Amino acid sequence: MQITEHIASLSEEGRLLAAAAEQAGPGASVPTCPGWQIRHLLRHTGMVHRWAAAFITEGHTAYHPDGGEPGLDGAELLAWFREGHRHLVRSLEEAPADLECWTFLPAPSPLAFWSRRQLNETTVHRVDAESALGGPLTPVSADRAADGIDELLTGFHARPRSRVRSDRPRTLRVRAVDTAATWTVRISEDSPQAVRTASEGSAEDVDCELSGTAEGLYLALWNRLPLTAVTLRGDRAVARLWTDNSAVTW
Repeated sequence: MQITEHIASLSEEGRLLAAAAEQAGPGASVPTCPGWQIRHLLRHTGMVHRWAAAFITEGHTAYHPDGGEPGLDGAELLAWFREGHRHLVRSLEEAPADLECWTFLPAPSPLAFWSRRQLNETTVHRVDAESALGGPLTPVSADRAADGIDELLTGFHARPRSRVRSDRPRTLRVRAVDTAATWTVRISEDSPQAVRTASEGSAEDVDCELSGTAEGLYLALWNRLPLTAVTLRGDRAVARLWTDNSAVTW
């Protein structure tokens, strides 16, 4: 995906999140985030949006702490969220192509990193907001979902802080049936190592395979859908190793 596509999708995802949050109400429970209500979701995501925008607009080249979550609630909180989301989108739209600032995952450029990272951050939390309504979720296109899987497997969980570990080496394959993408994830005592290949090039034996649409896999790997949303072949314990230990704190 191109940076402009990421930013345009981020703009839409934030609007959808706010609309679902407004409809659900601040006290609604968020089933995909046990213990959270919509107010917690808005405070968290709004804080992240402002934190990300500060790197883009202020050019911090080292880690800079966030400003904390506000004590706002109700209509004031929703307005605060919308304002911060719009500011993030404008910051990305107006940023120079050669933007220099801190990032925490490999990317072609800081601008590519932040547009992609905030799109996936906002998409996952938009799913959280819509889950509070109990109805259907807004679809995620196959290309966007595959891009999100790639960030999660080859970015987030390649870092030393990933808790997906196993004393006994195991191999998990993730195969998106509606794209040409397959990921082979090697799980060991070290950080998981994921390699993306074309589907036809993935004949090696693995301990477990998860297959399904890119969207279904994206949401299942982020623990926003249960494993029953995708097809599991092989050792279920390997899939549980992922779901039980893959929560991202950032």
